[in-house]
Amino acid sequence: MCGIVGYIGCKEATPVLVNALKKLEYRGYDSAGVAVYNGENIVVRKVKGALRALVEDVTKTVVRTSSKTSEKEAEEKEKQLISEMGKYVPGNVGIGHTRWATHGEPSDVNAHPHINESGTIAVVHNGIIENFSRLKAWLQEQGVVFRSQTDTEVIAHLINYFYEQDGDIFNAVLNALHRLEGSYALGVICSEFPDRIIAARKESPLIVGLGNGENFIASDVPAVLEHTREVYFLDQKQIAVLYSDHVDLFDEDGNKVIKEKAHIDWDLSSAEKNGFAHFMLKEIHEQPKALRDTLKPHLVFNGKTPADITFEEIGSSDYWKNAKRIVITACGTAYHAGCVARYAFEKFARIPVVVDVASEFRYRNPILNKDDVFIVISQSGETADTLAAMRLAKEAGVHVIAITNCVGSTVSREADDVIYTLAGPEIAVASTKAYTTQLECLYLLALQSAKVRGLIDNESLEKALKELCDIPERVEEILTHQETIQKFVSQNYNKQKVFFIGRQFDSATSLECALKLKEVSYMHSEAFAAGELKHGPIALVDSDTLVVAIATDHSMYEKLASNIVEVKSRGCATLVITQDTTAAFKNSADEIFCIPSCSDAFASLLSIIPAQLFAYYCAVHRGNDPDKPRNLAKSVTVE
Repeated sequence: MCGIVGYIGCKEATPVLVNALKKLEYRGYDSAGVAVYNGENIVVRKVKGALRALVEDVTKTVVRTSSKTSEKEAEEKEKQLISEMGKYVPGNVGIGHTRWATHGEPSDVNAHPHINESGTIAVVHNGIIENFSRLKAWLQEQGVVFRSQTDTEVIAHLINYFYEQDGDIFNAVLNALHRLEGSYALGVICSEFPDRIIAARKESPLIVGLGNGENFIASDVPAVLEHTREVYFLDQKQIAVLYSDHVDLFDEDGNKVIKEKAHIDWDLSSAEKNGFAHFMLKEIHEQPKALRDTLKPHLVFNGKTPADITFEEIGSSDYWKNAKRIVITACGTAYHAGCVARYAFEKFARIPVVVDVASEFRYRNPILNKDDVFIVISQSGETADTLAAMRLAKEAGVHVIAITNCVGSTVSREADDVIYTLAGPEIAVASTKAYTTQLECLYLLALQSAKVRGLIDNESLEKALKELCDIPERVEEILTHQETIQKFVSQNYNKQKVFFIGRQFDSATSLECALKLKEVSYMHSEAFAAGELKHGPIALVDSDTLVVAIATDHSMYEKLASNIVEVKSRGCATLVITQDTTAAFKNSADEIFCIPSCSDAFASLLSIIPAQLFAYYCAVHRGNDPDKPRNLAKSVTVE
C-alpha cells in the first residue's frame, strides 16, 4: 500500500515529513514526494524510486558516492541531508507520500502529491478510488487536463471543482468525499488556507498525532513516535482539520465530534535498527521478548508456576462451551498462523476448524451458524479483505474474536472481542514476530477452549502452559546457532527451486516457511504436505532443487526420512529442521538443524525460527534488501 504523512507547526516541515516517511517505507517505496507551503505557494517535489532518491533529487547530492561507501555511512549521510532539506523546500506546513503503485506505473509524474491545475491544492492518498474513471471523464468534460495515470489526481481536481463554487476548502473536501467510492486516507493542503491540513479516512488507516504547538497525520504510529505519543485513531468516514495549536474532528456530514485520545506506549527504539543490518533480522531477534510480553498477561501463576489462563478482554466464555465449529480467516502470514491453529484447536479442544483465505471467503456465500466462533487475524488490523470477511460474519450474527498487533485499528474497534499481540512495531515487510505472537495467542485460545469444554485436566493444562513459558528461552537458544543456517545458505542460496515439506503441524508451518523465502529472496519456493510428493510435485525435483523438511512430529520421523531419501535420489540438496536426537535423519539429509526439544504440538513456534533466518540470509546473499521486497507492502489495505 502507500504511506502518507502531514505536518503543521513551527518547524521546517520537509525534514519532519521525510523522516516520518522513512518510518513508513514498508508501506511502499517505488516513488516518494512532498508538498510544502513556502509562504507564497505550494512547492511539490516528487520522484520515482525509494525515499533516498527524493533526498538526492532535492539536495542535488548523491548519498552513495562510491562502491566503497558502506550502508552505515550512506545512512549517516542521508540523515544529515534530510536535516538540511528545509533549506531547499522551506515551509511549516506540508504533506508527504511514499508509494506502492496501483493506478499508473511508478514514475515521477504518477508519484504523489498530486495537485489541481493552478497548483493551489495538493493531495496525498492511500487507497483506491473505484469510480475514478467516471469522475475523470466528467472532469474532462469540464475542461480539466490530467497529467498522470493515477486515481488520486481525480481527488485534487474534484476538490478544486467544489472549491471554485464557494471558496471554502473544508466544504470542498466534504463535497468531494461524498462523491468518492472506494477506500482512502487523505491529506490535503491549500495555499489559500495555509493554516490547516485537512485529513479524512474511509477503509484505509489514518492517525492524527497531537503535539505541543504542532500536529501530524500519518498512516501508522511509528511515523509520529519521535514527536508525540498522543494520537487520535480516526474512525470510518471521519475528517480531521489540523491547525498548529489544535485539531477539530468531524463526521461525514461535517458535524463536529468529540473523540478520546489514545496514548502509545511503544518504545521509540522499536522503530530503529539498533545496530542490526536490517529490521527483519532485528525483529527475528526480538521474538523472545515479544513472546514473553504477549504471553504474560494471559497467565495466572501459582507462585512461579503458570496454573491457569485468563482472557479478561474476552469476558464470558459461554460461546466456547456451545461452539460447534471455529472459522478462522486471514491473509498471508496471518492465514498461515490460522493453518497451524487448526491442528491445535482440533487436538486440544476437539472442535472442527475451517481456515479460509479472507479474499476468497468474502466473495462466496459462506455457510455461517450462530454457534460458530469466528477468529480474524491481522497484524495491522487494517487488511481490507480480512475486514470485509469479519463484517460478513458479524452480519450473520456470529461472535467475532480479533487477533491484532495494533491498538485502535479498525479490526480492534469492530470485533466483538480483541486480543492484542504485544509484538511492538514491526517495520520489515516480511512478518516474523507478528506471526509467532499470533500463533502463541491461538495456542492459548485452543487451551482455553479445551478447559472450558472440560477436555483438559489441571495437571495437563499446567504442563502445557509451562511449555509455552519455556518457548522464548528456546527461541533464544536457536538464535545463538544462526551461523549454522548462515553457512548452509552460503552453499545453497542460488538454487532455482526450494520446496518445504512436512506433516500435520509441520505441513502448516511449511506454508509460512515458503512464503518467507519467496517474499524476500525472490527464489521460487512452495510448500507441500510431504505425503503429496508422489502425487505430482516430485516431478519438479532435480539437482537445482533444495528440499527443506520440517520434522518435529516424532511419530512421523520415519515417513519424513523416507520422503527425504526419495528426493535425494533425484539429486537435490536437503535440509531437515527437527527436534530429533535419535539420528533418524542422519543418513538422509545433507544438513540437520536441531531445535530444542518440546512437545510436538508447540514445536511450530520453534521450527519457524531457522526458516526465517534461512529466508533472511538468502535475501542478503542474493543482494536483496529483505526489509523492502519488490512489489510488496506491509499492510494491504485495498483489494
